[in-house]
Amino acid sequence: MYRLVGLLAAILAVTPGVARAQSEHVVNSNGADVVVTAWLPSAPARASVLLVPGWGGGPADVLGIGRFLSDNGVEAFVLTPRGWHRSGGQASFPNALDDIEAALSWVRGRATHEVALGGHSFGGGMALAYAARDSSVRRIVSVAGTDHGQLIRQYLSDPAFAALLEPLLQSTAAPNGPIRFDVESTLLDLREGQSVFGLRENASALADRTILMFGGWEDVNTTVDEYLLPQYRAFRAAGASEVTFRVYHTDHGFGNVRSALHEAILEWLLS
Repeated sequence: MYRLVGLLAAILAVTPGVARAQSEHVVNSNGADVVVTAWLPSAPARASVLLVPGWGGGPADVLGIGRFLSDNGVEAFVLTPRGWHRSGGQASFPNALDDIEAALSWVRGRATHEVALGGHSFGGGMALAYAARDSSVRRIVSVAGTDHGQLIRQYLSDPAFAALLEPLLQSTAAPNGPIRFDVESTLLDLREGQSVFGLRENASALADRTILMFGGWEDVNTTVDEYLLPQYRAFRAAGASEVTFRVYHTDHGFGNVRSALHEAILEWLLS
């Protein structure tokens, strides 16, 4: 039971924000104003990336990646999805995909390089799910990215998991939590949208992309064995040849390996 509680907490991964950020911008996403934080290097950028936080996380950065990248010549942009923190509107999984599309379009109008897409936990899973429907996204980085197809399968098949997931989601809902959303509607979105949000389901659509995946052996949230390794194997079975999967001795927050994580992402973006 302890492991199950830990798994749920890490899947949702409310990530603490970073106080220092360079600039905030408001982007319209189907009538809702969503916030994009820009981390811009002082010299001409060497690469560009849009990042999506873990569930309820951010809002200014994702595991310190944006700040590190900007300090090393990469322009990084962080999306605060609809209904989160200061972004307007109501959060939902379909809305999050639309928000990524709107933010990506906005970033592409300002970036100096092809824009890679990435994220942590919820954000990593949604980055891959979005890329599956947008072939213009060629490079994706997923840090312990949640396969929401696997999440809803486990919810539907495991009563103990379901009994913990619903109140945990509710604890993240406004006004006490950082997200304005409805729990029942969110779970319905996942039940009806496995083909959209499931990563194994979308492996063939992602087989021609360049993907960088990260996991943690001690991560009891987005576990290597239940979530990440099946993703990797599905990508490879679909014919993907440019997938890199790095696993560290760390938990869901990657706190003890942040330097290695940052350096690996930077090296990949510049390759």
